[in-house]
Amino acid sequence: MTFSNSVAIVGIGETDYSQHSGRTELALSLQAILAALADAGIEPRTVDGLMKWWVDTSTEAEVAANLGIHDLAWWGEINQAGNVGAALVAHAAAAIHAGLANVIVIYRGVNGRSGRRYGRGDVTGQGGRGGGAFTEPYGLLTPQHGLAMVARRRMHETGITSRHFGMQAVAQRRHANRNPRATFYERTLSLDEHQSSRLIVDPFHLFDCCLETDGGGALVLMSADRARELGKPPVLIRAAVQAGPGSGSPAGRAAKRLFDMAGIARDDIDVVQIYDHFGPFVLFALEDYGFVGNAGRFVEDGGTDWNRGRLPVNTSGGHLSEAYLQGINHLIEATRQARGESTAQVPDVEFSFCDTGIGTGAVILQRGETG
Repeated sequence: MTFSNSVAIVGIGETDYSQHSGRTELALSLQAILAALADAGIEPRTVDGLMKWWVDTSTEAEVAANLGIHDLAWWGEINQAGNVGAALVAHAAAAIHAGLANVIVIYRGVNGRSGRRYGRGDVTGQGGRGGGAFTEPYGLLTPQHGLAMVARRRMHETGITSRHFGMQAVAQRRHANRNPRATFYERTLSLDEHQSSRLIVDPFHLFDCCLETDGGGALVLMSADRARELGKPPVLIRAAVQAGPGSGSPAGRAAKRLFDMAGIARDDIDVVQIYDHFGPFVLFALEDYGFVGNAGRFVEDGGTDWNRGRLPVNTSGGHLSEAYLQGINHLIEATRQARGESTAQVPDVEFSFCDTGIGTGAVILQRGETG
């Protein structure tokens, strides 16, 4: 028996996105959490569960103390550098379904530009430990170094091209141009500009790479029965899974369990958010999750555009053009789409899909009704 549709997201909150927040990461987390609780219409003292990214510097104890939580019944984190948002949703939903907590907040606060920077290995570098002992001495110091080789191999095997990557980056920029919260709200991008931008690590051009962002985000979860009493339609968690090491594509393995749990088909999905620390992996994920057979042709036909595409993707602008918060902003946008509140709203969304990291986890959200 799964938690399918028995748990709901009832609140979403975020800070402004910037390159220099002037606030501590704890302050960013608290600001986002308080915004999410206000959105849900509930008081901080009702929270009895907290979950965070492993790399988040704001401990559950610090957050609980600042929120005035006197009985923290459930807390935890998942040990993965950045891609754990969907897994946190799965863990939180399972805990609520099992009766281990009543109201769980998932949060992320990070000074990803003015503080420790992912792009230069401050967070992800292993200092020659573990697998890094075999790669870092040869110059593979950051995620883009290793993932560039994956992308180049995929290009060799499938024929997908840098122009296809550029088409997706341009589509997401158009979405960001509708989103006042986005870093690139008022800055357009053309395919020619993408193609002529400097290479960061072949084949990644500048605009294939995610932003470096200061900011915070949060989600509030509770049982669907309680959520229906709050006065606004909840967003139901239809399915949520994580995928770790194993044979084959993690996204392929995650997809089977996810859609089996949800009991729906891929064609039932109305809108998609996909973890885009590097834009090419959006197209790879569309294929690996089974949404399309040829992602290059799909993006050529405008398939990922919010207002004309068969499957709109990253409708807030994503990590490439809104902000890079390691997936929390994707979960927030997936929730917004199910609520009908996005700045690039897809009409009549019932099922909203969100991947939070190259197949490491994914969720399907469903539009709910009040009691």
